[in-house]
Amino acid sequence: MKISLIAAAILTSVTGVQFASADEPARPFYQGKNLQIVVGFDAGGGYDAYARLIGRTIFKYIPGNPTIVVQNMPGAGSRVAANWLYNVAAKDGTVIGSLVQSTPVDQVFKEPGVQYDASRFNWIGNPIVDNLVSITSRQSGLATLADVKSKGGLICGSSGAGPTVMFPNAISKLLPTDARIVAGYPGVSAITLAMQRGELNCNGGQAWSSMKATMGQLMRDGQLNILVQWGATADPDISAVAGRDVPLITDYARSDKDRSALRLLASTSALSRPLVAPPGVPAERIEILRNAFDMTMKDSGFLEDATKSGMDIKPISGIEIQALVKAIVQSAPEDIELALKLTQ
Repeated sequence: MKISLIAAAILTSVTGVQFASADEPARPFYQGKNLQIVVGFDAGGGYDAYARLIGRTIFKYIPGNPTIVVQNMPGAGSRVAANWLYNVAAKDGTVIGSLVQSTPVDQVFKEPGVQYDASRFNWIGNPIVDNLVSITSRQSGLATLADVKSKGGLICGSSGAGPTVMFPNAISKLLPTDARIVAGYPGVSAITLAMQRGELNCNGGQAWSSMKATMGQLMRDGQLNILVQWGATADPDISAVAGRDVPLITDYARSDKDRSALRLLASTSALSRPLVAPPGVPAERIEILRNAFDMTMKDSGFLEDATKSGMDIKPISGIEIQALVKAIVQSAPEDIELALKLTQ
């Protein structure tokens, strides 16, 4: 009898604990954790600025309110960060990245050092659908592509991959003209300083939104020329700021095949400042991150912060980007072949 009473007491005690645990709310995964945003470029550029802008708000919409930690990992046009995110970073949803918008195109072109499949990344969202521009310094004397064609002499800084390499090469083939690319710069900020010092006269691939955000004073002072814009359609804001009609690169296509190849090159304007998670992150956490991104894009404080910083917000969702990246990776072989010839 005594043994039975003891067993019953133990059973009651255990059962009571189990019921109490069941009644307690589940602890959010992100509670007490850091969410690391790895930016593939140096501090001070557009990718860094947008990542930090989002980081100041997105934590509010993630259950558990993690601490946001932004870390810069420059190298090879963000390829160092892309490879790290794909192959090394934790796959539990505590690490996301901001990578160059040409990430899927770099894969399609089989650029050296690519160690990822862009379609297997989990794309979270992009705050700005944004055309790119090719720019020169005022002292270059090259204000338009007509000047470049007649005078030549483009000396463009590059972070080692992506638009800063591909776009100047394409311009040199289409016009044709000479263009020299100087690699080794960690990001846009370093390229801009080199242009001011006279070491370079060109940035072949610069996102328009970050140009306004980080080079606004230089533009107002007339220190920069906008040669051409890259995107699916022309952005009238670019022409308005330039004070003249800035053409699309497709206007310089020599054939329909050229035009298709140039559209492939410019297709990543929808990926201007993307946030992306590694492959293998649990689907429910990707949903949390995508929802938090979408909510951030509507947050009044976030939008006010963006306006004060001179940063445009024209978002596209992670689901839409995922479909676009898949389409890029599956591009027609003939378009890829011609685009490669234009960019090498």
